[in-house]
Amino acid sequence: MMIRFAIVPLLLALNFSMCKRGETVSQNSQSSGSPAAATAAPVAAASPKITKPVVDQTAQTIIFCYHRLVDKIRYPGTEITPAAFETQMKELKDRGITVISMQDLLAWKRGEKNIPPRCAVISFDDGWKSQYEVAWPIMKKFGYPFTMFIYTEGVAGGSLGGGQAITWEQLADMRDNGVDIEAHTATHQDLRKPYDKVARKRLSPPEYEQWLQNEIVGCKQLLEQRLGIKVNCFAVPYGFYNEHIKEVARNAGYEAIFTVYGQPLTYNAPLNSLGRYMIEANKPKVFADAVKMIGTSTGGAAAVAEVATTNLATQPADGETVRTALPLIRANLSAMGPVDPGSVQLRVSGLGLVPASFDVKTQIVSYQVTQKLREKTCTVILSAKSSGKKIETHWTFGVEETAAATSTSPTPTPTPKK
Repeated sequence: MMIRFAIVPLLLALNFSMCKRGETVSQNSQSSGSPAAATAAPVAAASPKITKPVVDQTAQTIIFCYHRLVDKIRYPGTEITPAAFETQMKELKDRGITVISMQDLLAWKRGEKNIPPRCAVISFDDGWKSQYEVAWPIMKKFGYPFTMFIYTEGVAGGSLGGGQAITWEQLADMRDNGVDIEAHTATHQDLRKPYDKVARKRLSPPEYEQWLQNEIVGCKQLLEQRLGIKVNCFAVPYGFYNEHIKEVARNAGYEAIFTVYGQPLTYNAPLNSLGRYMIEANKPKVFADAVKMIGTSTGGAAAVAEVATTNLATQPADGETVRTALPLIRANLSAMGPVDPGSVQLRVSGLGLVPASFDVKTQIVSYQVTQKLREKTCTVILSAKSSGKKIETHWTFGVEETAAATSTSPTPTPTPKK
């Protein structure tokens, strides 16, 4: 009996020792990467690698800009009849040009999704009541998405919002139904000049910077607060801008800046100066030319490289205002690399392809305008081939009102929406 009681503690001690030894072996196996470790603790599966889709960089798009739709045209520089507008929307459909949203365009440029090889974006500026009452039903009929660029003081109740202005309630209705709403400043003025035409006051440098913040940043903040949306696009009034304005807009968080010169936009088109075709009753050819240009693109064409104008020492500079309607236009192409002299082409808005001269030694292309520029803004499109690849750039400059010939374009003075 005594022997039996003595054996029990011995067996218990032996069992405890074996357990400890097993734990030690298991730990050593895991640390040494032995097969025992694989069975003891399964290894977590590697997370799938997330890659962006490969987008078609040869696709092209055009952006149209409309203002007010009225039956009786009084201001042909900013108006179009509903019948003409509907005809144009139908023509896009008939020609197989897909209308996409502005956000799809930006997603394509970020490399996140594809767009059709030939497509268009529709936008409306300012915030007129007719855009809600007339244009929107037509857009619904065709199932087209579109963007509204709003200047906030022009909304009903604002200092510039008269009886023809859109209301915040109407904007909210459009928002709830998928319409993209973006910024177009607070009071729709020429942002380059330190003069507030609404307050009729010349601004000191500190006052100008504060005013510029309110026009560019304050507009964005008000739209986001009143409508509970994210604003990432900014349309510059009249296409008047300079590098400082673009810098303020970029710092405000805008992803893209839109101007008024129109041309097919490529994958590499700079986001800080995306041009739109202004559709006006007195210029019916603009729509026809835009559709014709995008219609020649079927996808699969060689991609066009965009070059920043800051590298080309352009004259006049991008955003500059000249005091003559007969300016000298120049650019230094040395930043493009070895340029094929026979490929250099210069196009000037209102004039078309011009007989520019190209100096092979200095790499400077130049053209002296001989026919007065009739508009208050002028766009230059420069293209050339370098090492077999097409390179293109464009810039816009202003023409002082006193120097320009009589124009039917709207004067850059904000007026209430009567």
